[in-house]
Amino acid sequence: MNLGTIFRRHARYRPDKTAVVFGDRRLTHREFNAEINRTANAMGALGIGKGAKVATVLPNCLELLEVYWAVAKIGAVVVPMSTLLMEGALRSLLNDSDAEMVISTEGFADTLELLKPDLPQIPSDRYLLIDSEGREGFQDYHVLKEKASDQEPEGIVVEPDDPFNIMYSSGTTGMPKGIVHTHAIRIAYGTSFAAAYRMTPECVTMHAGAIVFNGAFVDLMPTVFQGGTYVLLSHFDPIDYIETIAREKVTHVMMVPAQIVAVLNAPNFDPVKLSSLEMILALGAPLHLRHKETLNSLLPGRFYELYGLTEGFVTVLDKNDYKKKPKSVGVPLPLFEMKILDEDGREVSVGEVGEICGKGPILMPEYYKRPDLTEKAIVDGWLHSGDLGYVDEDGFLYLVDRKKDMIISGGVNVYPRDIEEVVVQHPAVVEAAVFGISHDKWGETPVAAVTLTAPDAAGAEELKAWINQQVGAKFQRVSRVVVLNDFPRNVAGKTLKRELRERFDPD
Repeated sequence: MNLGTIFRRHARYRPDKTAVVFGDRRLTHREFNAEINRTANAMGALGIGKGAKVATVLPNCLELLEVYWAVAKIGAVVVPMSTLLMEGALRSLLNDSDAEMVISTEGFADTLELLKPDLPQIPSDRYLLIDSEGREGFQDYHVLKEKASDQEPEGIVVEPDDPFNIMYSSGTTGMPKGIVHTHAIRIAYGTSFAAAYRMTPECVTMHAGAIVFNGAFVDLMPTVFQGGTYVLLSHFDPIDYIETIAREKVTHVMMVPAQIVAVLNAPNFDPVKLSSLEMILALGAPLHLRHKETLNSLLPGRFYELYGLTEGFVTVLDKNDYKKKPKSVGVPLPLFEMKILDEDGREVSVGEVGEICGKGPILMPEYYKRPDLTEKAIVDGWLHSGDLGYVDEDGFLYLVDRKKDMIISGGVNVYPRDIEEVVVQHPAVVEAAVFGISHDKWGETPVAAVTLTAPDAAGAEELKAWINQQVGAKFQRVSRVVVLNDFPRNVAGKTLKRELRERFDPD
C-alpha cells in the first residue's frame, strides 16, 4: 500500500510506455521511475526520512511530480504550496506544517532568504532550488539528483495509514487548513476514479490546472494507478489546450467551469480536434446548465461532473446519466455513503434541502494539528460539507449552494445558484456570480457580478431589468448588476465570492 511501489511496478512491466509529458520532455515509465528514485535518494542523503515534511513552492513542472512520488517511496510527507503565496502566508504555512525542507525556484529565493530566521526547523542545507544557478545559501536540486543512485530506496517500511501529504485548503471560505491524506487514501483515489472514468492503461490524461491543489489528484491518481500517460501543461491557455488534445490524442480531461467556457469560446474550437476525448469532467464549482448543454451538444456522450471535498467525499454524474439528470451532480461512488441532514442532525426527506454529509475510503483522518476543527468537520464518522443540497427519488444529488453563500433576504432563504442559472441565459453573459450584500430593510439583497462576451455587449441596468423579469420569485430579484473583466479567483480557478462581497458590500 505504498504509493511509490506503483512506479516500480510500471517500470518493470511496462517500461517503454510513455508515463509523463511536459513541454518537449517525454519520459517512459522506466525513465520516470529512475528520476523518482534519484530524487528520493538525494532527499535521504540530506536526512529526510519517514514522517519528515517536505514543502514545495513550485509551478507545474516535472520536478514537482518527481518530488511527490519520491516522498512516497521514503515515507516522508509532501506539503505542496502555491506560487501565489505572499511572504506572510508562506511563513505561516511552512511553520504550521513543520516543514523540514523547502524545494522552490530562483524566483522565491529572496523571499525564502528573508524567512530563514523564522524557520529554525529547516536546516540550512535543506533549501533547494530547481534552477539555482549556484545561488549562495541554496542547494541545486539537479546537482543533488545527479549524485544520487537511480536504484530503489531500501530499508523503508511505509504503512497504508502513514501520511503522504498535507494539502492546504484554497481558503475560499477562510484561513487555509492542512488536510492530511494517507497512502491508502491516495490509492483509493486511484482505484475509485479509474473505475468511475472508465480509464484503462491506454488512457492519455491532460491536466492544465495547478497540481499543488487537491483537484489535480482527481485525475492524476487514476492515471498513475492504471499506468496511463499524464500530459502536464505549465498553465491553461485555451488555444494551446485544444491543439495539445489533438496532437497527443488525449482521452481524459477535467476542467473548472471557467476553463470549459474559455475552450468553448476559443477561436480554434473544433469538435474534430477534440474527437479523441472520452471524458470531459467538470469540477471545482457548479457548471451552469447553459454551458453543459452547449458542451454536450458539440461533444456528446463525454460529460461527467464531480462534486467533492478535499476532506474526503465525492459524487460523480456519469456521462450516461447526464441526459436524464442534467442538473444533478450524480451519486456517491461504490464504498461511499451520503445523507442529507437538517439543522438538528436528522435525515431529511426526498427533495428536502439540508446539509450534504458523506463518508468513504478517501475520508481524511484529520486537519493537521487541529483536533478542534476535525471534530467539527467529522461527526460520528460523517464529514459535514457545509454545502446545501437534496436528493431525488433515485438518490441523485442536487447542489443548492454553500451554507456561507446563502442569502437571507426578508427572512427568506435565497440560493445564489438559482439566480446564476437565469443570468447566464442572457446572450451577452459569459459567467455570473451572485452574492449577498447588506440591506437596511431586507437584511441582505442579491447582487449579480457578470463577465460579458464583449465590453459593450450589455449595460448593467439593462441586465438588471432583464434578470428581474426572468427570475421565478420576487425575492430572487437582484438589486444591482456589476460588470467585471474577470472574477477574483484562487489558483484552482474557483471564484472568490468572499472577495466580491467585501468589494461591493457597503457594510
